[in-house]
Amino acid sequence: MTSLTLNGGATVVGLRREAEILTVALAQGCHTVLEGPPGTGKSTLLRNIAAASGRGVQFVEGNAELTPARLIGSHDPALVLDGGYTPEAWTDGPLVTAMRSGELLYLEELNRIPEETLNVLITAMAEREIVVPRLGRIAAAEGFVLVAAMNPFDAIGTARVSQSIADRMCRIAIGYLDEQQEREVVQQQTAISGRTVAIAVAIARGSRSHPAVRVGSSVRGAIDMVRLATGLTTVRGEPEAGPDILLDAAITAMSGRVRVHEDQARTAEEVIAQLLDAALASEDRGRATLPPPGEPTQPAQITARDQRPPGPLTGPDARSQIDDAARQTLSRERLDAQHESFATVSPQVGLIDPDAFAGAMRDDPDAAVALLADMAVATDPVLRAQARRLARRLLPPLGRVGTPRRRGTRRLVARSGVGDGDLDIERTIESSSGMRPREASQLVSRQFAAAPRAVCLLVDRSGSMSGHAVAIAAVAAAAIVQAASDRLRCGVIAFAGETIVLRDPRDEAPSERVVEDLLSLRGHGRTDLAGALAAAAGQLEHVPPGGRVAVLLSDCMHTKGADPLGRAGALDGLYVLGTSGKPDSIESGQALARRGHGRWLPATTLDELAVSLQAVLP
Repeated sequence: MTSLTLNGGATVVGLRREAEILTVALAQGCHTVLEGPPGTGKSTLLRNIAAASGRGVQFVEGNAELTPARLIGSHDPALVLDGGYTPEAWTDGPLVTAMRSGELLYLEELNRIPEETLNVLITAMAEREIVVPRLGRIAAAEGFVLVAAMNPFDAIGTARVSQSIADRMCRIAIGYLDEQQEREVVQQQTAISGRTVAIAVAIARGSRSHPAVRVGSSVRGAIDMVRLATGLTTVRGEPEAGPDILLDAAITAMSGRVRVHEDQARTAEEVIAQLLDAALASEDRGRATLPPPGEPTQPAQITARDQRPPGPLTGPDARSQIDDAARQTLSRERLDAQHESFATVSPQVGLIDPDAFAGAMRDDPDAAVALLADMAVATDPVLRAQARRLARRLLPPLGRVGTPRRRGTRRLVARSGVGDGDLDIERTIESSSGMRPREASQLVSRQFAAAPRAVCLLVDRSGSMSGHAVAIAAVAAAAIVQAASDRLRCGVIAFAGETIVLRDPRDEAPSERVVEDLLSLRGHGRTDLAGALAAAAGQLEHVPPGGRVAVLLSDCMHTKGADPLGRAGALDGLYVLGTSGKPDSIESGQALARRGHGRWLPATTLDELAVSLQAVLP
């Protein structure tokens, strides 16, 4: 049976089990969260069940601007200043309205609501009452139940729901319907059946498994495509929807819903056209289903046999490893053989000609910084010291890429003056000594401000790291450290077969010291990407969800340890700066970025690095 008819005549397609569970949960007063991707019928299910039972619903759209006052209600500032905190000055919010009338409170996008706002629900759910300052106790009438919906797969603009909230709610997981059920939904919504419905559903379903697509279309895209195709057939006077009409309808309905991976050259329109071609080709075989366009990458399975990578080296152990690496030096003969400008920049032992080096920087900055990185580990101690002093002065400024953007999870804070948030009456009255405020500066509002975020740079120091790659890494590290502020904590980890912590996100190691440490770490050994990603996740575990970002500077060719794809998903964002232009390296980096909800960007030159850092620094 693919549909369920509720009391009152409402029909829900393909969600019989979920409808039965939710109906019983509401009848028993169990607060419930409906969890699933967009377009799976969460809102439709609740509305139909509520309508069938004759219960009212207070609808609240969850977003980052939903403050406690907008959920509970508020006193009218003008009435309060004129007559005080009287009941007439109070306006109920949706929570209080639902509690007083015994209705359902439906919260859309639960995981987009700020923590401060969600916390007001704890007492309402647990004690079935809330206490509003200046108003008093409000008890929930019989029938009040909280129902919420959320998409657990969306990592942008969301935060993890606290255990205090989750512990007070039942959970019903709702997934996509099967193909036949989705066709039934489209037919029910459009009153149209047949070939066009089958093709639209095939395209929507195919977009969800296409390897180039990050987010596919829900059944809403198929519904809109059928409506558009039917209308275009009438407008153009065609007997049926041909390929041109189907393509126009599909692109219009789904191109805004389909999100391709950032590292893909193809567009959403091209993906949809490919899916339509596949669906039309399958018509000859009597079905409009879509075979998978290529084998999508399967998540790496980490079994109990996999040994957890050893912890990263920190403190004295890390310093000992860096000091050991610094003993591996380059002779003048090797420097001269590897760099054309070495003899000009260092005409004699223990000397760097500043004018010659400045000229080399003007002619070819990438070659010049590669030479500087190699001179920093020269066998000649005087030349090595001069090169390191020059690197400490030169490389950090090269890493300046502008002011970091303020993004991420936000919290309510009180600020003076006119703002975008809600007026805080209590603090406003205090700031104006109990009188009506006469200046904007006396107003106090509650606004959302960005919570702390952290970024960890992972620098590949395996055998693929040469002088130029080391210099690129040093510039990137300087940029990461210089981006540190009160809201952005920065860490740096170097890795090969083992990982070394050069800077913890919670300490204040200057960029100059990190640059010098990186210059000492010559490339050698195998590459354990999984161990590096695990170390980054460990460094960022104290950061609030949504703010844990890693930047990986590597050719992404792992030769040791577990499959790194299994570790990439533990981060809120993994941005890969590719140090190699080889196809295998690019493909591996792009796969890691996709799994880590981030992007792959090139970083083989200083110019590319600057552009890429500007794009990824949060």
